[in-house]
Amino acid sequence: MNDPSMYARRRAQLATLMEDGVAVLRTAPERARNRDSSYPFRFDSYFHYLTGFPEPEAVMVLCAGNTPKSILFCREKDIEREIWDGFRYGPDRARDVFGFDETFPIAKIDELLPQLLANQRAVFCDVGADPGWDQQVIGWINKVRTQVRSGVSAPGEIRDIRRILDDMRLVKDEHEIAIMKRAAAISSQAHRRAMSATRPGMHEYELEAELIHEFRRQGAQSPAYTSIVAGGANACVLHYVQNDAVLNAGDVVLIDAGCELDGYASDITRTFPVSGKFSGPQRDIYQLVLSAQAAAVAQVKPGNEWEAPHDAAVKVLAQGMVDLGLCNGSADGVIESGDYRRFYMHRTGHWLGMDVHDAGDYKRDGAWLALKPGMVLTVEPGCYVRPGEGVPEKFWNIGVRIEDDALVTGSGCEIITSAPKFIDEIEALMRR
Repeated sequence: MNDPSMYARRRAQLATLMEDGVAVLRTAPERARNRDSSYPFRFDSYFHYLTGFPEPEAVMVLCAGNTPKSILFCREKDIEREIWDGFRYGPDRARDVFGFDETFPIAKIDELLPQLLANQRAVFCDVGADPGWDQQVIGWINKVRTQVRSGVSAPGEIRDIRRILDDMRLVKDEHEIAIMKRAAAISSQAHRRAMSATRPGMHEYELEAELIHEFRRQGAQSPAYTSIVAGGANACVLHYVQNDAVLNAGDVVLIDAGCELDGYASDITRTFPVSGKFSGPQRDIYQLVLSAQAAAVAQVKPGNEWEAPHDAAVKVLAQGMVDLGLCNGSADGVIESGDYRRFYMHRTGHWLGMDVHDAGDYKRDGAWLALKPGMVLTVEPGCYVRPGEGVPEKFWNIGVRIEDDALVTGSGCEIITSAPKFIDEIEALMRR
């Protein structure tokens, strides 16, 4: 169980940044999978960041101003439903366990929310995230408007709370960093397990099963996203998730997979030979991507712009593509023309946290954000060579991506993922 004072501090910080008004955030709804069956419930990240409350059918209200107050609406305690669905906190226990000033049954929200919005200047919510939720918030505001003759004023503004929360979530605290390091360690071990298990003739889904086994064996609740296990030509499909093809001798297999632990994601990609040894062309492409990643990692440090790691990776990749005969001309010319994008068409990373593509801007007012200690991002250059005119045949259908998770520190960065990525160590592991 997390420390409730941590969530209370976050709510207090949010109230200060709001200055006044009322924030209204709900957790994610339960989603039906098919008849009488729902998808496993996963809370909304913004809601959980501020509350730690794990159950569905819950709404947090935060009143800012001179005397801030936090309120939780949640399901009532119901012993009969607990027999079927499991434990419920109920409002009384939730107030004590999660540190709220007040708690009420979710059934009373339509009655009480208009009272909380009365005479408030603004409502802060996740505008546009769900049209049904937007209408519910507007309905509460309209109820307040019906009272104007009695001297009650309705909020005049609806503000998007995500800008404030995104900035808060961008810089991780010690609690978050500890969880993310543990998630990274679990995922690193899962990749080692998959490498060790790989044999020609296996199906991609067999390696996916190895990953999931290790995630759950070490206590992670689920994959952070749908795992990619892509052998041969499938490795050149960036978001390949079918995971049902046979792994053939002589091919490489690309695995992009990470677990989610206590609400926080990890994200790792490794590429390795199905037969345990890289061929010459595979080694050439792999070493190029590895060098590009090293150049990018060197640029992950406080004060550097978000774009600096990407620019560093592109320079190395462009020169390598020229050297290998994938592109013609000079490296600078290949970058200026964008010709390198035939083989490297994505960015070099993204924010990482509660969401695998985590909250936060990358550019603001025309300028890339500067990196700060406590930020966590991925570093993931790649090279994907599809058959084509003028493309050396020896490189066809080789897809390589190498991805690690980087924590920005006071002087540089700490790579918190540790799955093998150097050619010698990969081949040695697979021989064992």
